[in-house]
Formats: sequence, structure tokens, C-alpha cells
Amino acid sequence: MNQPRLAWAITGSGHYIEECLEFMLTLDNVDLYLSQAGEEVLKMYGVDLKEVRARISVYRDKAASAPPVGLFYKGHYHTFVMAPTTSNTIAKCVLGIADSLVTNLYSQAGKCRVPSIVYPCDIAPEMETTAPGGKVMVYPRKIDLEGTAKIREFEYTEVVESVDELIVAVNQRLKYLQQEV
Repeated sequence: MNQPRLAWAITGSGHYIEECLEFMLTLDNVDLYLSQAGEEVLKMYGVDLKEVRARISVYRDKAASAPPVGLFYKGHYHTFVMAPTTSNTIAKCVLGIADSLVTNLYSQAGKCRVPSIVYPCDIAPEMETTAPGGKVMVYPRKIDLEGTAKIREFEYTEVVESVDELIVAVNQRLKYLQQEV
């Protein structure tokens, strides 16, 4: 078997999406999974998927059964990252709903005891975020913040609150894996 890889999912959140993608593209042995909304949002931010595909493998949410999730059972992935993650995806994950490629990936990662690093878009009652036209203020609803709080309690899940924390968490995970070898 080849060296296990990192699976990275982008959902429909624009919350520092360019910075997340920029960091992800610095990594080796990574595959990108896009929800349908994630694909749309990347286009809104002017990201050329052809350029991304030229650098890494990209899987899109096009099949009802999400066939790539089986790769977790084969040891193909050592870590799953969802960054950025919409409150919709967080809510589904918290409720155990695995009806899309990304929610299925999170579910199967957990069932296979593969650690997940999650960067939710809704992390504080009042926060600055990115939109295609620049920075804006948003005010997440109580239910969105409750979802973020609940996913923090899930096994094999680390929640980060910024791109800087995301970079640290991913790099710590990769360093840990190198020490195991």
C-alpha cells in the first residue's frame, strides 16, 4: 500500500476559504473533496478548479452513495480535514446524518478511528469573515454555535477556530505521524 494520505473537504463556506486552500496546496499527499456548495463557492472566489486539479486529486460530490468513503476502510487516509465547514455540514455531522460526500467522509473517518480536524465557520456570537467582496461581520445563530459546541465533543475530532490554529493542528498531526514511522 502507498503511504496514507490526508483527505481534505471544503464545504459551502467562504470563511477564509482562500487561506484554507492556499495552506492545503502546500501539503504533500493530500486529496481534496468538494461538496456541491464548496465547488460553487470556490468559483465565487475566483478559484480555477483546473489549476487545483493539476496539482492534487479532486473528488466532487456527484454520486448518491459517495464511493470514495470506502478508502477509509482500506487505510488510504490518516487524517480528515473539513476546512472551512458550513453550519449546515456541522449540524448534519452532529446529528449523524451522512447524506452527502463530505458528511459521509466525516462519518466514515470516525467509524475507522481516523482523526478529523474541523474548522467551522460559526465559532463566536459576533465575528469577522470573508466574502467575495471582502471582510464582513456575521452574527451566528444560537443553534449554529450549539452545533459547533457539540462537534467538539465527538471522538477523534479536533475543532480549530482560525486558519492559524488549522495550520498548527495539521502540522502537529503530520509531525506526529512522522514520529510513528
